[in-house]
Amino acid sequence: MSCLIRPAEPRDVTAIHQLIYELAVYEKAPHEMVNTPEKLLEHGFGAQPLFTCFVAELNQKVVGMSLNYVRYSTWKGPVLYLEDLIITESQRGKGFGKALFLHTLEYARMNGYARLQWQVLDWNTPAIDFYKSFDAGFDGEWLNAWIEF
Repeated sequence: MSCLIRPAEPRDVTAIHQLIYELAVYEKAPHEMVNTPEKLLEHGFGAQPLFTCFVAELNQKVVGMSLNYVRYSTWKGPVLYLEDLIITESQRGKGFGKALFLHTLEYARMNGYARLQWQVLDWNTPAIDFYKSFDAGFDGEWLNAWIEF
């Protein structure tokens, strides 16, 4: 079974929001999700988009997404950051995540980014194994830090 990988469009915002919520539930943190479809519409498809997004579509239904944005590495130059790669639970294990990841990887290569970078939770063994299948590097040296507003 194959799916269509395409750039997300404004009409996909509700499905994208639902996938993000599904991920928040999987990561046991739905209470931390405050984003809305309206914000996604503005931030992804408004006058100054903050992210790009690709969707996996099966039978005209969005079943997955890859949401990305540009970071800048002072050592490497522009880097494409993969914020989330999500496949709805009922469609996992069918190759849709691989297709989305490869599409995102190719997009990064074709657009001159120095690398594709992302994070994965240390307990998410299925995701870690998935990324290892691509010979991805893992960094145990850096700690994540932030300040919330």
